Amino acid sequence: MDVKALILLVEILDAGNLSEAARRLKTSRANVSYHLQQLEKAAGVQLVRRTTRRVEPTEIGLKLYEYGRTIHDTLLAARESVSTLGQGLRGRVRLSVPSGYGQLVMSAWLIDFKRQYPDIVLDVIFENRVEDLLRDEVDIAVRVMSEPPGNLVARDMGAVRYVACASSAYAAAHGMPQEPEDLRAVPVITSEVAGRQLRMAAYRGEERRELRLEPTLISENFFFLRQAILAGLGVGLVPDYVVQEDVAGGAAATALDAWRLSIFGAHMYMLYMPNRHHTRAISTFIEFMLQQARGAGRG
Repeated sequence: MDVKALILLVEILDAGNLSEAARRLKTSRANVSYHLQQLEKAAGVQLVRRTTRRVEPTEIGLKLYEYGRTIHDTLLAARESVSTLGQGLRGRVRLSVPSGYGQLVMSAWLIDFKRQYPDIVLDVIFENRVEDLLRDEVDIAVRVMSEPPGNLVARDMGAVRYVACASSAYAAAHGMPQEPEDLRAVPVITSEVAGRQLRMAAYRGEERRELRLEPTLISENFFFLRQAILAGLGVGLVPDYVVQEDVAGGAAATALDAWRLSIFGAHMYMLYMPNRHHTRAISTFIEFMLQQARGAGRG
């Protein structure tokens, strides 16, 4: 069986559809379709199922994909070894990070990494969406969630602690919630949960309470949420790193500190596709970030 055809199958299934595979390979969709048909003819069986939007492997197609992936990764590793012989660490890492955590916590780590490895290109996307993010040519994604997707490799970067907080001026004028249920009676500032009602669970020892909230101000931009909290517009429900410096400096106060609040997810995870070749640059980046998370007490 033609090695190039097996690698083409890998590219098609990684891309998700023929058009995207053609774009990545810088060829026409008709050319990709023709070579796929020739591979299926040589194999004597159907290798992919085509729908209007995606292609999915058949059982035989998946086995051939795994063989093709091994060959593809071996060729990439050999090419990298030759091209970097006698040179410092080079390559490209494309990653997607949450807007708040990425800007407030990871930015310093990314800058440190870039200082240590100046020849590695970092392509950083700040976004919070999870849907199919790794098929969009992203090597690594960092996300807050309760349970990572089963089809991805998930490296735990540590727990995320949410706090109920407000400006010190707001706290002095209106008081702060004493029980989780008090949040129903105050203007709540928080991020959004796309397509879902906002529910918060609060834990204290063996006790668990759950309530539905109706925020008065919602945004994915945590810098904006922080500004709104400090402006005295209400009580924020945000990760602790968003207002950590403000609380330490006395500009903000927290409430419900005896409770563990859970809204959008309890852990930060680094996600990437399984069985995909990692260049030395990507492998080095992953270990560097995990080490930073552990040093910050999150991993």
